[in-house]
Parts: sequence; structure tokens; C-alpha cells
Amino acid sequence: MASKFDFSEEEFQACCGSSKFAREMVAASPFSSLEEALATARLVWFNKVDVSGWLEAFSAHPQIGQLSKSSNQKSAQWSKGEQSTALATATDSSLQELAEWNTEYHQKFGFVFLICASGRSTSEILEELKKRYLNIPIVEFEVAAEEQMKITNLRLAKLFSTKQNGSSTTESYPAGFARKVEEDRVSIIGGHLTAANAEAPTGKMPQFSTRTRPPITTHVLDVARGYPAAGIEVCLERWNGTEPRPLFGNVDAGGWVLEGSSVTDKDGRSGQLLSIVDAINPGIYRISFNTGEYFPTGFFPYVSVVFEIRESQKLEHFHVPLLLSPFSFSTYRGS
Repeated sequence: MASKFDFSEEEFQACCGSSKFAREMVAASPFSSLEEALATARLVWFNKVDVSGWLEAFSAHPQIGQLSKSSNQKSAQWSKGEQSTALATATDSSLQELAEWNTEYHQKFGFVFLICASGRSTSEILEELKKRYLNIPIVEFEVAAEEQMKITNLRLAKLFSTKQNGSSTTESYPAGFARKVEEDRVSIIGGHLTAANAEAPTGKMPQFSTRTRPPITTHVLDVARGYPAAGIEVCLERWNGTEPRPLFGNVDAGGWVLEGSSVTDKDGRSGQLLSIVDAINPGIYRISFNTGEYFPTGFFPYVSVVFEIRESQKLEHFHVPLLLSPFSFSTYRGS
């Protein structure tokens, strides 16, 4: 006699965050096979779950590069595993770029960027995010729904596997210690982007308003050659002298405190120069670039840009790029 597989509403909601989806799957249970469950899941998702149910499912996912905040332990556990390849292949600069694009995407479409991340590297995910950002909202909504279906299928397969292995609560890992090490690594890297969330005062900030990148960032573009300038040393300092601000004509006086330093990557972006905090300390800042090493025969041994952040601006983001050639440079405040 063929086996019948029965699951709870909570287990189905771990596969797809829509409560309507979970209720419909329970109503259609039990299933004789994974194939039957997958076919039913697709029918339910595209024919019985409405737009609000789709958005509910989307909101159950963390941004790519962050840890899951889902109260469903199984969903949070699976989310870690699905992002493990992306996080293992990430660098500080790629995590920062990913966070920036996640924010831009959410501002445009109103929901988190959704992709079946299992087995995908950070660079692959970034490439897909940038491509999909160009979609019109109705098209992207449908694409996101298809990605949710892929994730649901993957998790349903895991759910059936746990039943077949005689356990409905844990997954089978050949090396328990390896699993623990992987989850620790995911927690550490993901925490790089979510550290500010733990300090954000509850009830005071609207959802998705907490920073996902440092408050000051930069990149360098080689305008003479037309591509990003890699390998340029960058340092960020804040004025902490006895005077309220460095005197004109004496910007190299003592009183500057180093906040952070980095080297631009292949995309011309610096690594993290500041911690990810909600409110930056107001004051005078200086960002300096070792341009002489990049252009040894150029006119500028180094370039420093001094700017002020006022009290009223401490929650804003400051992107200070450098457009560089051997004999000229320019800068601006970007977003």
C-alpha cells in the first residue's frame, strides 16, 4: 500500500510564507508522493492565493545577504542553507553592493528581491538583481512569484525527505560539525549587514528604514580610460581637533581621527569605511585617495575631499565618489 504524507499548516508555511497557501495544502492532504504535492502547490499558488497572499509570502524572506527573521524555525534554517553559497563567496564590497541594490529594488517595487538562491554565488545573484531591476513592476511581480514557486518546490522536497527519513523536525547531515561551522559562518557574515537592526529602537523607525550599508561610501572611476579604478588606497577621517573645524589653509593640522581604510576593488568600490549604524556622528569628514600610486606620472600625489555632515543629516547616506584622470578630478555627493 502506497504511503500517505501528511504535514501541518506550520510545515507548509515554512515552505511558502503565505497562510492561505498553507491552509489550502493542508486541506488537500494527505499526498501519496512529492510529485502530487508539487502539482497541488503550483495549482494553489497561482490559482487560489491572491495578491496579498503573494506579498505575505515575499515578506517572509530576508534580503539576500541577511539572516532570516522568520518566527518559523524551519523556514529560518532553510533560508540559511539556501544562502550559504552566496555568503561563502561574498566579500565586504560585494555584500555592500548587494545591500545597496536590495535597497534600490525595494524602493522601486515595494517588496524584497526574491530569487531561488540555492547554489548561486553573490556575483550571480547581483547580476540577476541588476537585470530584473529594469523590469516594469507588473512583470517583476510575476517573476518574483515564479521564484517563490521554485523556493517552495525546493523546500517541499526537503519536507518529504525528512518524513521519508523518519524525522519531521530535523534534516539529515552527514557531518554534524560541518553543519555547525557553516551556520556559524553564515551568522557571522550575515551579521555584518544586520548589526544595526539589533540597536534600532522599536516603534520609531518604519519597516525597511534601517541602514543596510555604511553611512559613508565611495567609488573611484578612471575617466581617462573609462573603467573603474581598482587598487587605490582610501582612508576616511573625522575632525576631532580643539577648533570646531579645521582652519582654511591648514587642513593638514593635527586633529584628524582615522575612521577606516580600504582598497578599491575591481568595480572601483571601497570596502567598508565605517560601521553600519543608524545615525552617523555629525561633523567634518575627510576622505583621501592615494592617487599617486595609481597614476605615478599624474599631477596629484593624493586627493582629499573634505565635507561636513550636519546634525539634521545624521540619518542620511553620503556617497562621495571620485572621478579621476592624471590631470584632473571631480567629485559630488551621490546617493
